[in-house]
Amino acid sequence: LGCPADEARILQKDWYARHGTTLSGLMLEHDIPPKDFLDYVHDIDLSPVSRNEGLRTAIDALPGRKYIFTNGSRQHAENVSRKIGIDDLFHDMFDIEAGDYKPKPHAPAYDAFIDRFGVDPRRAAFFEDIHQNLSVPFEAGMTTVLVQSEAAWFEDEPSGKCPARPGETYPHVHHVTGDLTGFLGEITRRSSDDKKDDT
Repeated sequence: LGCPADEARILQKDWYARHGTTLSGLMLEHDIPPKDFLDYVHDIDLSPVSRNEGLRTAIDALPGRKYIFTNGSRQHAENVSRKIGIDDLFHDMFDIEAGDYKPKPHAPAYDAFIDRFGVDPRRAAFFEDIHQNLSVPFEAGMTTVLVQSEAAWFEDEPSGKCPARPGETYPHVHHVTGDLTGFLGEITRRSSDDKKDDT
């Protein structure tokens, strides 16, 4: 846009807050081709990301189908999940392109996801690190899980868009955790205990 970085940052956060993603703002207000933006913004160094065997084990032990639903590109989701070592555990991915560039938290994105994979919301759980992205899944009947973070990079996020910090609660959130691996492991343990009680 030919403006200073600090001004660009303000514009980016404004679009993010009003349109759901920076990309949506660029598309609506500047007619930016989405693929060009996604290719550029996701061309990042993933060397700090390491394989997570604990998370892999916890996800693998969960019953049912598993999907990645992202406001980013499929390629980016594949790159990150492969680096963590969990890419082969998911049945499929639903990215911003699959949702016709309509992002979370807007209802059409979730409707398209549910329709594509035949998801029964009453038998599904939705994990997310931005609480407002859980509102539509909650209303649809899904179990909602908010994954908290203490990361510093979101300090200038707009009100209501910041990933939740420890201690924050919301009426559309069933469960809150700052330890996803431990949370998933507890689900598996309780499920195993329930099966033992039934025998």
